[in-house]
Amino acid sequence: MQYDTITFTLEDGVATVTLNRPDVMNALNTQMRAEITDAVKRGGRDGRVVVLTGNGKAFCSGQDLGDRANAANLDLERTLRDEYVPMLRAIMDCPVPTISAVNGAAAGAGANLALCADVVIASEGAFFLQAFTRIGLIPDAGGTWFLPRQMGLAKAMGAALFADKISARQADEWGMIYEAVPEAGFDAHWKSRAAHLAQGPTAAYAHVKTALRASFENDIETQLALEARLQGDCGKTRDFKEGVLAFLEKRPAKYEGR
Repeated sequence: MQYDTITFTLEDGVATVTLNRPDVMNALNTQMRAEITDAVKRGGRDGRVVVLTGNGKAFCSGQDLGDRANAANLDLERTLRDEYVPMLRAIMDCPVPTISAVNGAAAGAGANLALCADVVIASEGAFFLQAFTRIGLIPDAGGTWFLPRQMGLAKAMGAALFADKISARQADEWGMIYEAVPEAGFDAHWKSRAAHLAQGPTAAYAHVKTALRASFENDIETQLALEARLQGDCGKTRDFKEGVLAFLEKRPAKYEGR
């Protein structure tokens, strides 16, 4: 697939998907959603970690409302069902770890696109904004699912109702994201994080994702049984044998991945 609204690179196992409409703060349109979906699936197939980031000053400003005629006639239910859901599922179901490297503003659906990733790393100059009620809408693109799980119902409710800007530092303190880092070293930091995951035990990472997500729905007995099954699978991998051997030999492990 030829990409016009994003760029895709794959280097040393790191698949980087860069939203590339900086003139509109990387606002999401139909084409961009389709291209992100395709690129994430490609990264999950060919890479060992997938990174989402933005070109320019913004990560993503959300739904492209620049064309007033099209915005007024937008079928929101169809758009969410047919365009957003496949994009979000591609990220959530990705077989390798996903990182959102939030370089700037993440607003509306753009904020929730960022929160969809397994790990969110933000520049201290970035912010998150659930802007929906400002135009008479509710948080979408998974926002009503991600927010209460990541920062609790009280904070999620306030963020959704007031539509206040949440700084990267606040997001970090509230547990909404993994970490906020200084702007000066932001690119080097997320690239180091991505490289770490790309060199790690890919099968174990996939099982970590499965187990942690299942824990919200499982009772303790079901979760313990799931842990046991997934751990049994991990114990049969070459990565486990290599990890133990490397520990005993006091050297870095060299994981093969898939």
